[in-house]
Amino acid sequence: MREIAVFGGSAHPELAAEICDHLEVPLRPVRVKRFANDCIEVQLQANCRERDVFLIQPLVAPVQENLVELLLMLDAARGASAARTTVVMPHYAYARSDKKDAPRISIGGRLVADLLVAAGASRVLAMTLHSPQVHGFFSVPVDHLHALRELAGYFRRYDLSNTIVVSPDLGNAKEASHFARLLGVPVAAGAKQRFTDDRVEITSIIGDVSGRDVIVLDDEIAKGSTVIELLSKLRERDVRSIRVACTHGLFAAGALGRIGGHADVTEIVCTNTVPIAERSDKLTVLSVAPALAEAMRRIHNGESVSALFDAPFDAPIAGTAAAG
Repeated sequence: MREIAVFGGSAHPELAAEICDHLEVPLRPVRVKRFANDCIEVQLQANCRERDVFLIQPLVAPVQENLVELLLMLDAARGASAARTTVVMPHYAYARSDKKDAPRISIGGRLVADLLVAAGASRVLAMTLHSPQVHGFFSVPVDHLHALRELAGYFRRYDLSNTIVVSPDLGNAKEASHFARLLGVPVAAGAKQRFTDDRVEITSIIGDVSGRDVIVLDDEIAKGSTVIELLSKLRERDVRSIRVACTHGLFAAGALGRIGGHADVTEIVCTNTVPIAERSDKLTVLSVAPALAEAMRRIHNGESVSALFDAPFDAPIAGTAAAG
């Protein structure tokens, strides 16, 4: 692959290196320096002139530090005469700020999208945005991937004859339905009301889950309050087993231990869109590097990215190893 330059920020260097391994291109170095007044300086240490530049940086904790670093990387690429600069953002933390649901608050998802474009982003490659409307916050093209194929490929190794997919809330029901179709199983959803960031109530479960093997599917797990609330409702329905799956395994404030500590949770599955700080014997991490690498290759070559979702389910992603 010629005339491509891939740089990785500080947020997730392991994922950036794995993506470059699949692309068979070097990961270019980035120098990040902090001045005495606490300002950050970023230098891209490879030629960008008239090249197709990709900057890999999920917005994970510390989110503000990694966001400013990404903005400076974009500005550096633009100043170095890059032909096009694509932000590869496996996790967009501000996607949760997608609406004005209280007086006098900002819509952070739209504001940060504007900042990325103003800093020099030509297009964005994202994975599993928190809500569909976030796609429209960007004034540049967005290629929006999801990890449902990777997750479904993993769960297809099990006997699914008695399995049902459960979405914790109706907002994620569409993705859960898609996931259930990939597995060929039915779907159910919780009726959730959120009071604060870490206080939710699930009043009922829509669908018959009694005696079933349940796969709980969510887009991300941070503090885990929603999943833990759902677990109690599932126990009331006498489910046979519970597995928990998500794309973004943030697992903040000991969430992994709290979820894994439930005896009826047999497994927790997530992807490596974000660094996984905690570990557990119940945790399985799948790689999305092959999918991101293939999308980057298609963007560079002017090929369809949506065709990734139209390929037969059992077909491997071109030029990459299977995730898992």
